[in-house]
Amino acid sequence: MQTYIVGGAVRDELLGYPIKDKDYVVVGSTPEQMVAAGFRPVGKDFPVFLHPKTHAEYALARTERKTAKGYKGFVVHASPEITLEQDLARRDLTVNAIAKNEAGELVDPFRGIDDIKSKTLRHVSDAFVEDPVRILRIARFSARLADFNIAPETLSLMQQMVDAGEVDALVAERVWQELAKGLMEKKPARMFEVLRSCGALKRIIPELDKLWGVPQPPQHHPEVDTGVHVMMVLDYAAQQAFSLPVRFAALMHDLGKGTTPKELLPRHIGHEERGVHLVKEVCKRLRVPNECKELAVMVAKFHGKLYQSLDMRPSTLLEFLIQLDAIRQPERFNGFLQACEADSRGRTGLENCPTPAADLMRKVLDAAFSIDAGAIASKQSDVEKIKTAIFEARVEAIKRVL
Repeated sequence: MQTYIVGGAVRDELLGYPIKDKDYVVVGSTPEQMVAAGFRPVGKDFPVFLHPKTHAEYALARTERKTAKGYKGFVVHASPEITLEQDLARRDLTVNAIAKNEAGELVDPFRGIDDIKSKTLRHVSDAFVEDPVRILRIARFSARLADFNIAPETLSLMQQMVDAGEVDALVAERVWQELAKGLMEKKPARMFEVLRSCGALKRIIPELDKLWGVPQPPQHHPEVDTGVHVMMVLDYAAQQAFSLPVRFAALMHDLGKGTTPKELLPRHIGHEERGVHLVKEVCKRLRVPNECKELAVMVAKFHGKLYQSLDMRPSTLLEFLIQLDAIRQPERFNGFLQACEADSRGRTGLENCPTPAADLMRKVLDAAFSIDAGAIASKQSDVEKIKTAIFEARVEAIKRVL
């Protein structure tokens, strides 16, 4: 029995990146031998075991055979006769098909080290086309390894997979899982550029794909193209280390511009309201978690109104806070302002522009919190009078701030 560290841990070590998890492949063993050695079986579709002390994952060397469309359409074969090279051959990219033995020696049958040096993402074999998740994984790796390029022959295979309908067989949960990981990388825009270049974005999020080529007023958007703008917004959110809900909201905020009638271009009157329906459709189709969905809907609906806040009266500012549920959910409100900040700064030449509307709304919320609602409520018995008194007290506090 021989044990090897494989995949991402080896790749990241060679790149000088921090190693999060180590995956192991065991060659020359059986499930019975693993259990006898104290390992706990956890794999449903193929034999994976947890180490009795470290709880790291150890998988028996295996091969896979395609039997149906989609990423679940495989028959897995694991046996002591499967070699390390056979196991590595089923992996997606050469940079992920490098192993390290217990002596620290590297095993690299598909020249993944050369591709790391040349900063190339290249498929291991033509079996790449059998698993559509690999399209998403390459897009995600492109967001993480932003200075890597996809080998032309690999991109060609990805395009063939899209044309063959393989992407349509992906289940929503797996799509969201990969997208969420990619959104949290340092250059998430790269993921969507790759998906678009192979035609997959049109199948996965057609509402987003429509934004490229849609013009905006150049006096407000020097970059003009809406798709380019959204990618700039997303990358700004990543640069600021904003949360996943904020990054997803940044990605979704301008979907309504893809439905603007041509005769109105480059203006986009009412795009916020049109975008709300589209965001809800995307979230329903991809089964996006509620935290991400709620913020994305809020940003799509109200990001335009935020910029009007500089001209609002104190009472209108407070009504806007209430509309955003900022007093009850201040953390989500802060996420809203962060996404709007990204929207404002995700424009060519305006990456460091001031955000007075967001600054104002933060002050308005602080003012609303400054009054003692409990003390006001204790002086009234009627519920409506309590609400009115608290509202008026908050308006006065906002006036003092202004």
